[in-house]
Amino acid sequence: MRLDGAIFFRAELTEAWAFLSRPREYASALRPGTERLILFHIIARGKCWVSVDDQERHWADTGDVIVLPYGDKHDLGGVEDAEIVPILTLLPPLPWVAIPNLRHGGEGPRTDIVCGYLHSSDPLFDPTLRALPPVFVVHPPEGPAAHWVQASINYALASVSESPAPDPSATRLPELLLIEVLRLHLATAPAIEQGWIAALSDPVLAPAMAILHAAPEKKWTVASLAATSAVSRSLLDERFRQMLGRSPIRYLTGWRMHVAQDLLATTNQGIAAIARRVGYDSEEAFSRAFKRSYGSSPSVWRAERLPSPMQ
Repeated sequence: MRLDGAIFFRAELTEAWAFLSRPREYASALRPGTERLILFHIIARGKCWVSVDDQERHWADTGDVIVLPYGDKHDLGGVEDAEIVPILTLLPPLPWVAIPNLRHGGEGPRTDIVCGYLHSSDPLFDPTLRALPPVFVVHPPEGPAAHWVQASINYALASVSESPAPDPSATRLPELLLIEVLRLHLATAPAIEQGWIAALSDPVLAPAMAILHAAPEKKWTVASLAATSAVSRSLLDERFRQMLGRSPIRYLTGWRMHVAQDLLATTNQGIAAIARRVGYDSEEAFSRAFKRSYGSSPSVWRAERLPSPMQ
């Protein structure tokens, strides 16, 4: 899993308080060029709730971690009832020269939250696949995991400042913390009936997905994929649509674009070589498919994300 753009900021909230956050409104201010971020909120002190799209409230206590893997719109509030106000009304106007600290509420008990924001192109965080719930709360069990999370909280509280130039060496901490929190969640979560994670253990889908992931460059058909699982084409197509919300060939195209994106970001391979690596006979056909998925050509996408263009 590759994560980047990690950043921390701090919220100091006193009862009674509540706010509405639409992360897409300020994602590009935290990471230029990004429309969606992964969010997690570490409860350093106090107690609060979180709700996505006005659904069920999930409660978190001191030491817990709230995760919003797709950066969905959400409400966050304390124990006492309070008017829910938009978060951007509590912060300086965009764009931010420095990462602001959020201070809001009345004169009651205080809740401290360390907010982490990261970006990842990993399929686990693809909002169209929704492999994870839109929000979940991780309660680290007693022992090394809880001690490590608490140490991370203490470090974050000490290091978070309003400096316009945060220490680059500190960005690995939120990355490691999110990975540990995801590990804890997946180790204890109930079985997921739909989505990418469930598909990886599905007896019909798992063999087909494995060969697509291993060899996206091959000229796969629904018939050849069905043969790997020893099922009919109609059953395989039905399972893909049921579990992943797309046909096998559409899933293959999405996976090819994910692999291409990773190669563009992490290697100096030429566009034509990457096109062949993900199953396209011509650079032009690959460029058209990539632009349909990401809104820009492979060369432009690469140039926008690397310190210097790779030819």
